[in-house]
Amino acid sequence: MNAALRPSSHIPAEVPDLARFATDVPTRMNTHSWGQTSSEHVGPLFVARAPGRLDVMGGIADYSGALVLQWPIREATRVALRPWSERRISIVSIRSDGDERRCDVPLDVVADGERPYDAVRAWFEADSARHWAAYVAGVFHVLTREHGVNFAGGAAILIESDVPEGKGVSSSAAVEAATMEAVVGAWGLQLDPRTRAVRCQQVENLIVGAPCGVMDQMASICGEGGSLMALLCQPAEFHGSVRLPDRLGVWGIDSGIRHAVSGADYGGVRVGAFMGYRILADLAGLRVTAEEREGHVRIDDARWHGYLANVGSDTFHQFASRIPESLEGAAFLSRYQGTTDLATRIEPGRQYAIRTPTAHPIYEHERVTEWARRLTTSASERVDAARLGELMYESHASYSACGLGSDGTDRLVTLAREAGPARGIYGAKITGGGSGGTVALLADATAGDVVRDIAHRYAEETGRHAYVFEGSSPGAGQIGTIRLDPA
Repeated sequence: MNAALRPSSHIPAEVPDLARFATDVPTRMNTHSWGQTSSEHVGPLFVARAPGRLDVMGGIADYSGALVLQWPIREATRVALRPWSERRISIVSIRSDGDERRCDVPLDVVADGERPYDAVRAWFEADSARHWAAYVAGVFHVLTREHGVNFAGGAAILIESDVPEGKGVSSSAAVEAATMEAVVGAWGLQLDPRTRAVRCQQVENLIVGAPCGVMDQMASICGEGGSLMALLCQPAEFHGSVRLPDRLGVWGIDSGIRHAVSGADYGGVRVGAFMGYRILADLAGLRVTAEEREGHVRIDDARWHGYLANVGSDTFHQFASRIPESLEGAAFLSRYQGTTDLATRIEPGRQYAIRTPTAHPIYEHERVTEWARRLTTSASERVDAARLGELMYESHASYSACGLGSDGTDRLVTLAREAGPARGIYGAKITGGGSGGTVALLADATAGDVVRDIAHRYAEETGRHAYVFEGSSPGAGQIGTIRLDPA
């Protein structure tokens, strides 16, 4: 198993971590007893890479159809995959701290096209020690169910990542995207980048059980290094890449407070937003019919096309007073039957905030739209960085109003405000699902030392490590899969 491996194509210079990973694979095969099979024939390996993302604008409004602007970060997940004839998927994951996780998933669990998503999800949830493997092996099941792929054999999969978990920079999407890229390359599947991203979202929604939107996976696959990915989440319309003026840059500072998209706060706000859309449909006289799944309805919506982001602030003002501030799940179900959201369920005994979570994506979509318009219609030297920053502060305040703030992220935003334009800092906001995680900052391109000073001050005050995200790298779809053949 010590044979050298030769890449079949050039590895781009902008991803030196992938070149290093590909070079290290033979050593890792020995060190971690990975990819070894009883078969005499040892075939090629396939390596892929997908970055995390920094949510500059848009965040949780993605599930309501908003425009979002996402920055692919330098930190990434790397996957090496060797197809084999054995009826199992053997996964080894090496974390940035050196810890190692292993899981063997029987191929029959994920390669049966007749097995419902709920059953596969239940298999992973039955043992907490293997739940993490759902992000990886779930790719096989989604491809089986949605595209009829016949996996006659499984694979050995090695994962290495420096995307921090629980920091709100989409470590989960990076794992899904890198795995998807490797599987697509190994089996020669013809799936465009958008479809690959949507399928990764299904892995997270239907098998992992986290109700995320699609922006994370799209950024991890379609993002371009050094540019903001513009995505209209209806459901995933790629609007190209938006470059910042050379004089501006974006950074992220980790608050040290763990974020989880599956957390109750994020889920509750999402449910509240879909409740609000269902109530707006009733107020607007749209036709609503109950679906087979309990708590789920279908809305014939030629007006807003199913997305809160399309309602607009003027229309929302007309209806706002008739949308309850909050409502118990049972009372909502009794009157409205359910929502259009397949990724969540309403708990009858839980009180849900509705009006504020409904307002957030409507106003956020308008903020992001203005942000993008100012970048694309103004000459580079005339972009109003102060206005872009103010829109970020408004977004942060709206997150807090929804209950998705935290003391750490609030403090980082305050420190950014105190530094202000005089020190080259224009704006800051909490990112992703909120409730902790990372704060994004817009600043002068030369303000790196100021950003690091803010992180240092925060760490001294709180005792939390404040990792700084700096730099960018291309998405998985920009590089593709690299095949490694025995030399």
